[in-house]
Amino acid sequence: MIRARFLGKPMSLFLVLSLLFTVPLPALSPNPATLTIHIVNARNAKGVMRVALFRSPEGFPGDASKALRTQPARIDPQTLNAQAVFSGVPQGTYAVMVFHDENNDGKLDKNMLGIPKEGYGASNSAAKKMHAPVFNEAKFSLTSDQSVEVKLIY
Repeated sequence: MIRARFLGKPMSLFLVLSLLFTVPLPALSPNPATLTIHIVNARNAKGVMRVALFRSPEGFPGDASKALRTQPARIDPQTLNAQAVFSGVPQGTYAVMVFHDENNDGKLDKNMLGIPKEGYGASNSAAKKMHAPVFNEAKFSLTSDQSVEVKLIY
């Protein structure tokens, strides 16, 4: 029998190898998914849709710089719908925020009271007219390729 010394005591090779192979290994990361965002109910085809994918409440809904990813989406002038596709998204919990940047200035225009003048929407139909949506209202689990519809409110 082959013997090894461990802390000054003899130990069988089998025991040494079994200790080495019982060390927990990091879990393999799940396969990334493709997330397709369907944006409906645009009032016109002016400008572009701005889409932000958030992984946490930080920055949601108004600070796209804190989003995992952002992307513009072209509006189809015949259907007044738009689509954004995010590829290679890790599985997890997300929320989507969209606004219709009609004048293409890169920001959601608001009136003097802070009420949006351009269309906006969130995943899970979380956007309401009385208050901005919160992450917990808009969140969903992404475990495989998935489509999410966002209906704009004006």
